[in-house]
Amino acid sequence: MLSRRTLHPHSSTTLFLLLLLLSDHLRRTTANVFIYAGCTQEKFQPSSAFETNLNTLLTSAVSSSSQSSYNSFALGKDTTSPATAATPPDEPAVYGLYQCRGDLSLLDCSRCVQSAINQISLVCPYALGASLQLDSCFIRYEHMDFLGKFDAGLRYKKCSAKSVTNDEEFFRRRDDVLADVEGAIGFRVSSSGLVEGFGQCLGDLGAADCTACLAEAVGKLKTLCGSAVAADVFLGQCYARYWASGYFDTSSDSSNEDEVGKTVAIIVGVVAGVAVFIVLVSVCRRAVGKNSLY
Repeated sequence: MLSRRTLHPHSSTTLFLLLLLLSDHLRRTTANVFIYAGCTQEKFQPSSAFETNLNTLLTSAVSSSSQSSYNSFALGKDTTSPATAATPPDEPAVYGLYQCRGDLSLLDCSRCVQSAINQISLVCPYALGASLQLDSCFIRYEHMDFLGKFDAGLRYKKCSAKSVTNDEEFFRRRDDVLADVEGAIGFRVSSSGLVEGFGQCLGDLGAADCTACLAEAVGKLKTLCGSAVAADVFLGQCYARYWASGYFDTSSDSSNEDEVGKTVAIIVGVVAGVAVFIVLVSVCRRAVGKNSLY
């Protein structure tokens, strides 16, 4: 006799919930895509006072990110006076901040910050200073006070492999978007025709410095990426991006040379994906098994 399997109504509900789970996982994976990282050569000693303060700072960042998309921290006995490059490696003072992209929900912000912290400890183990940028959030800590100090140095650029020529409409639209982004105070999304873009400054920048930083970022987008149909530029305290709607390209010209950071990000993503896949298979098997008729 042939066996027959019938899925009951609540099995459809289970499958729908599984699809929602997978969709949420993919959305969070995109938000946590690794962009770049930087680590100081100087190291701190394990179990030192600096490590204790650093762990407290990172824990505070995760906690705060569920309530605010930006915050900065200063911990240690010397945070009341300016730190210098001469600060000894075992000095317990530590400064840090995190920031999420302006359109991110607080829940996704907290998840992104947690992912960034997990990755920064792998990419920059025991570093006295480190920064890590994911697609939707940024985290940085140092043993010197960097908070509020203007920094428009280039950290990362990415220019699409595809470019356009003799397309006046595209360049006009792109320039309109970048002009709008350049005037942002904080975070701004802009679009013109088929071109979209956004830009953001770190929360420790004042209005004038934010404008100056974004102007520098926009200028580098045009000079470094020329006629690219999509481009990203990340500076020390701001970033700007633009793209033609619907464009996606993984074979782009990137200045990011941190292959270790890329590898860590890939490993983290693969492990998370495998975990979700195992859960999906397990739940599907239970759902089908319970609703089988022979």
